[in-house]
Amino acid sequence: MEMEKKVKKSLDVTEDESEAVSRLVVPVIPPGGVSFYDAFVVRSIRVNRVKPGLIVCTLKVPPRFTDRGGNLANGAIANLVDVLGFCAAFVPGYPMNVSVDISISYMSTAKLHDELEITSRLLGRIGRYSGTIVILRNKTTGEIIAEGRQSFFSSRPIAKL
Repeated sequence: MEMEKKVKKSLDVTEDESEAVSRLVVPVIPPGGVSFYDAFVVRSIRVNRVKPGLIVCTLKVPPRFTDRGGNLANGAIANLVDVLGFCAAFVPGYPMNVSVDISISYMSTAKLHDELEITSRLLGRIGRYSGTIVILRNKTTGEIIAEGRQSFFSSRPIAKL
């Protein structure tokens, strides 16, 4: 019973948090426009280098990616691993991949306004299966914040690149 109370308390939303959410403005998106997801997550990522199977980005941790303690939230890290892992495995002209497995090691924390370097690399591809690794590193200290591995399955085999 005590555990239930602790869980319930941790899920309670403060009045300030409720007020902040109620002030969010979600624009109506015309067909072909930018989605809420793109506006909320992807716009923060600065792509520095792209080549087949490799993406290097930077991200300055915005307030919307932090938890109550001011750290980069684990959910934001998982989202970045998912999005950038997908991008490394994507091949234009082929069906989109479906994520079948994701594993993330949370090794350190990043604070609000820390600049991160995010490297997403295709580890390999066998038939319809692809594997990626995404490493989030503090750009100033070089410390690894998290390492994520993800596997994808495509509805159609992808030719060797």
